[in-house]
Amino acid sequence: MRSVLAISLILLVFAAVLEGQRRGGGGGKRRTSIKNPMLTKMLTDSNSRSEYYSNPNGARILKSSHFDYEYILGHKISFLCEAKGDPLPQITWYKDGMELYYHPYLQIHEWKLGNDTLKSKMEIDPTTQMDAGTYECHANNKYAIDRKAFKADFFSET
Repeated sequence: MRSVLAISLILLVFAAVLEGQRRGGGGGKRRTSIKNPMLTKMLTDSNSRSEYYSNPNGARILKSSHFDYEYILGHKISFLCEAKGDPLPQITWYKDGMELYYHPYLQIHEWKLGNDTLKSKMEIDPTTQMDAGTYECHANNKYAIDRKAFKADFFSET
């Protein structure tokens, strides 16, 4: 439906431009107004979309770890994320844009705090050089998505 709407909108604009050129108004300040009820509906729907996604029950992250984290090789990385929302948000962890669902030394712990808050802790122990990167915590429910990013880099003890 949207592709048909987009194509018809492009054709209407193109037709208006051609009509303006045919009448000799190619370079002037003449404006052509296009009356399209579908386009008007689409523009007014954007207001209802913003109201929907700014819903007070949407998932939002309340507490999280610091952004920049340096770890010692062979020690533990630990990130914390606490989110609130109604319905209860789900927390998903990512590393460099890919979901973390398997890692030989990965542990994810979750605690439900009340009816609308979830706390999640992601740990990698022991760490290697390959564990350096950008980690993200995504909290989402049916109303909104919130995310926090953390950068982890190693240094070696000498």
